[in-house]
Amino acid sequence: MGPPEKPEGEPPQPTPPTVYLIGAGPGDPGLLTLRGRECLARADVVLHDYLAGERLLNLARPDARLYCLGRHGAGKLWSQQEINERMVAEARAGACVARLKGGDPGVFGRLAEEVEALSAANLAFEVVPGVTTAAAAGAYAGVTITNREQASCVAFVTGHEEPNKPDSSLDYATLARFPGTLVIYMGVTTAAHWSGELIRHGKPVATPVVLVRRCSLPDQTTIDCTLGQVPAVLAPGLVRPPLVAIIGEVARRSELSSWFTRRPLFGKTVLVTRPQRQAGPMVQRLRDLGADVLLQPVIEVLPPTDWSVVDAAIDRLSEFDWVVFSSRNGVQALMDRVAERGFDARRFGSARLAAIGPATAAALGDYGLSADLHPEEYRAEALAEVLAAGASGKRVLLLRASRGREVLAEQLAAAGAEVEQVVVYRSVDVKAPDAQVAGALAAGRVDWTTATSSAIARSLVSLFGEDLRKTKLAAISPLTAGAMNECGHAAAAVAREYTAEGVVAAILRATE
Repeated sequence: MGPPEKPEGEPPQPTPPTVYLIGAGPGDPGLLTLRGRECLARADVVLHDYLAGERLLNLARPDARLYCLGRHGAGKLWSQQEINERMVAEARAGACVARLKGGDPGVFGRLAEEVEALSAANLAFEVVPGVTTAAAAGAYAGVTITNREQASCVAFVTGHEEPNKPDSSLDYATLARFPGTLVIYMGVTTAAHWSGELIRHGKPVATPVVLVRRCSLPDQTTIDCTLGQVPAVLAPGLVRPPLVAIIGEVARRSELSSWFTRRPLFGKTVLVTRPQRQAGPMVQRLRDLGADVLLQPVIEVLPPTDWSVVDAAIDRLSEFDWVVFSSRNGVQALMDRVAERGFDARRFGSARLAAIGPATAAALGDYGLSADLHPEEYRAEALAEVLAAGASGKRVLLLRASRGREVLAEQLAAAGAEVEQVVVYRSVDVKAPDAQVAGALAAGRVDWTTATSSAIARSLVSLFGEDLRKTKLAAISPLTAGAMNECGHAAAAVAREYTAEGVVAAILRATE
């Protein structure tokens, strides 16, 4: 039996777009729209401007093919015709294509030319607007580009017109009289020309200007000057693109308005060394405080080479009086294995659960479990002290990494407990660092480096050696700081609360 017939007169189903023209915003991935993120995640092929950084590109599928369209003076710079041809060819070959553009594609993004090429090829497409750089630059520099008293209108002006046009379409006499804010895009190399023309046609030399470079990114630079000073400030070789100039009375700003650059860690670079799947909250917290964050896991968390011992423990979970978790990794490793075997939390029976620290207790909560015990002090000694009081004759299962201290097992055994230890994950040192991270450390461009365990501290020293003397070290606990000392490196900050948030707080205290 064939498919049901469509009712007569039913409109044809729309063809799904094969090309998405996406505005990436000014740089911070958090400013990409939800629709932009959704479309980027669908793409088989991503054609992106050089301004689309790694964090933005990480939102694409891992198997997507990425093509950087280049920049002047840095490898191949694709022509607009080459971009159009590649978009059309990939879409005709059946690929879903994302064309990722900085800012908004309709504001000096050559959108019209790309739409024309796709329309001529009879290809379905969708335009996804983005946060335009002018609005973002104002917001991140502490300037409102419109103001009821000073600027009831705003004009976006290109500082770099099509070079093959016979005449300029910019009427500088009109722009000089414009009763609002001017925002000049792409005007670094032509600064002397556009500023001079505005002044020649009557714009006061003393007109306030705010120059914003790489807005919304951790290395944003904001320069206050006047229209007359622009040629000297943007003299050849002094400031590199991308940059926008905001011109007008609204550019008279105070330091208090510069919320973005006044964040406590703005201008600082912090290296986070936790395993990647654990690092997210710490990385985001540091970025929220203004830091430029590098991520270099120095240990890997891997499954056991043989699950048989873990499986045997899972089969007997209900026989233990206490099941003790020493880390979030241990919780995830055990509970994921429980689920893989088709079981759930009922395997614990009446066994009570203990956790070292709030992060480990929170990980239990992710699986619908509550810790019956977690000490106020996040150390194995503190947990051992609490458990030891009633440990005599109790059966205790310790779930642990392939390496670590024996203090908990030793103290519980000394208190009369029957202790069984099971390795639920392996902790393995990373052997080679990312080249960019290693280069930043070697050049002294990393202000702080974190160490959130003794194993991480030792692996850090093994991986980076003497280059660690060019950065300040922040340890999660006195124990971790001690491990660093044993390796010949002193911690400049030690957390008071032995958590990732405690490490961030220690860095903040040390930078006050």
